[in-house]
Amino acid sequence: MKKSFTLTEILIVVAILGILAAIILPTFQSHTQQAKESAAKDNLRVLRNAIELYTVRHNDVPPGYPNDDSTQTPTHLAFLAGMVNTGRYLPEIPENPFNGKSLLKIVLNNEDFPSQPVETDTFGWLYKPATKEFRLNWPGTDSAGKTYFDY
Repeated sequence: MKKSFTLTEILIVVAILGILAAIILPTFQSHTQQAKESAAKDNLRVLRNAIELYTVRHNDVPPGYPNDDSTQTPTHLAFLAGMVNTGRYLPEIPENPFNGKSLLKIVLNNEDFPSQPVETDTFGWLYKPATKEFRLNWPGTDSAGKTYFDY
């Protein structure tokens, strides 16, 4: 006589596994969210420190201005040339952990810094060289209720 599980026993085991998964899954999802929040804060810290270091080493001209001339229009390419291509400040522009974008939206000198995220499907970061303001380009609030844009 062969011993095997009955259909009822298998259904009970599957139901128990489903309940356990329903209990555990939200825990992992909140940890994923917290990891993204920590990565965003750390990326901002690294980027802001690199911008400050660049500014000090270039006669108070922040990165983003072609040829370190603050009378010229700042560009994304000038930022990359100064910060990444030299290899002295950043190996690369990190990705925004929420949208996976590393592209900067440069806010020109005569423009106001946006009060909220813009084009989140294109830009990961917002940067205004004139004020050295650098922000995460993502809407919503974190697990503590603080807006991502205000990191």
